[in-house]
Amino acid sequence: MSYNLLQLTQQITAELNLPVPSYVIGNTSQDVQQILALLNRSGYDLVKEYDWQALELEYRFYTTAVTTTCNTTNGSYVLTNIPSTTGLDNTYSIVGTSIPQDTYVNTVTNSTSLVTTQLASATSVGGSVTFSKTIYDLPPDYETITDNTHWDKTKHWQMLGPVDAQQWQWLKSGYISTGPRVRWRILGGQFQIWPPYNTQEYLGFEYRSKGFVRDIAGNVLNSFQNDTDTTVLDDTIMVLSTKLKYFQIKSFDTTSLQQDYNRYLSIAKANDKGSATLSFAPQPSAVLIGWANIPDTGYGS
Repeated sequence: MSYNLLQLTQQITAELNLPVPSYVIGNTSQDVQQILALLNRSGYDLVKEYDWQALELEYRFYTTAVTTTCNTTNGSYVLTNIPSTTGLDNTYSIVGTSIPQDTYVNTVTNSTSLVTTQLASATSVGGSVTFSKTIYDLPPDYETITDNTHWDKTKHWQMLGPVDAQQWQWLKSGYISTGPRVRWRILGGQFQIWPPYNTQEYLGFEYRSKGFVRDIAGNVLNSFQNDTDTTVLDDTIMVLSTKLKYFQIKSFDTTSLQQDYNRYLSIAKANDKGSATLSFAPQPSAVLIGWANIPDTGYGS
């Protein structure tokens, strides 16, 4: 079972022959405060160090779309007479009557009107319009994306991406801009998809979390905040890393601590998750239809 923050700090201070604290958060001792800071620094560094399996998480969400009606005025940015603008913001694209391609909500002015990013191409009354959310926040503990894990689980198709800047603008601005496959890109620290959909899609991907801490309720945290918080990383690595950093800051000889840390880190990486069996003579996967499984007679029946 993982040590909590207090137990980790007590272990470190005992090994360093420092006064062992009875609590950490709120402690005024400079040594305790420094060890807390170094424990967090150890976690930050270890997150960057390796793709630990405990930090590999899944993120899943439903897309949002609202189909409704509105009035447009040729050459105006304002959409009026919308039954409700509740929930709309600048993460929603707009597709509909008299709305140019790649138009987004700019600002919501009141419960029935809003300002768009492009001028309406014609005047219409009660025209059909779809507000489709295409920009989504990444998880608060997001560190890096895991390639080739992005799927539209509704259609059972892999999402295509990450799309580069040139492809993204071609998709959003060109004549051929829609299709059955979801394209994605991380832009401005947000997960963006294209094309806009008027139906709810269940999307998901894997990512590496920077949340190496869990509170007593199991919530993901990016640093220690309570004495009862635990880490999903190896306790021994956290202790050795923190001791090493403490010696480095104090300008002590770190030779022995560095060797211990490097040795244990190497072992922990090797044992963290399984590895694929590599073959010098790999065989292709079995095909669905071939000479071994086609019938001798009855073709077409």
